[in-house]
Amino acid sequence: MEFKGKTVLVTGGSRGIGAAIAQSFAEQGATIALNYAGSQEAAEEIRDKILAMGVECKIYQGDVSDFSQVENMIKTVEEDFSGIDILVNNAGVTKDSLFMRMKEEDWDKVIDTNLKGVYNCSKSVIRGMIKRKFGKIINITSVVALSGNIGQANYAASKAGVIGFTKSLAQELGSRNIQVNSVAPGYIETSMTESIPQNIKDELIKKIPSGRIGSPDDVANAVVFLASDKANYITGQVISVNGGLYM
Repeated sequence: MEFKGKTVLVTGGSRGIGAAIAQSFAEQGATIALNYAGSQEAAEEIRDKILAMGVECKIYQGDVSDFSQVENMIKTVEEDFSGIDILVNNAGVTKDSLFMRMKEEDWDKVIDTNLKGVYNCSKSVIRGMIKRKFGKIINITSVVALSGNIGQANYAASKAGVIGFTKSLAQELGSRNIQVNSVAPGYIETSMTESIPQNIKDELIKKIPSGRIGSPDDVANAVVFLASDKANYITGQVISVNGGLYM
């Protein structure tokens, strides 16, 4: 299998896109380190599904916005699995509000989790990747990083920052055989989109050339490709998975 012998750390892996990514890698034989922030029960459920596939998986609680927590988590994962080959920075939050009404703590929470979290996790894994002269880092950004969106100034700023970070880190690490890319999902069927009223969802779908909202597997497929040997000459790129919503 493509990823047999490789260890993948997926942050925010207990639900939605993160869970789909973890399971897709497991189907290809990867060992999975699954990070979660809040729901241990949800993380254990995904872990058990992965173990049933016959591959190893362990769960690790930690807030990606806290550098010391991340550093300790990465150290534990590396001790458990003798290194991390692939990092998927997926953990993220939203605190939507029109900018005039946006609270400072909601701005800080989104930036700290979505952008600083990517810094924290990447900073903690690259030393091992450089030592082994191999690594793949895939950062989950968003269509709104490219298009903007009303009521999401904090989220769009955080995800646009992830794109700039991706391109910069790719330039720094390219000579070390480490590829850094990002995936920008559009509207995907997750707990976030489930709360959208059906009439608004119908209007949204009309704007998507593919005629549907995406699935977590659509995103996972792109992430797995970027982590594979087939993408060894791809770095610093943003792969949009949005059904043509934004081109």
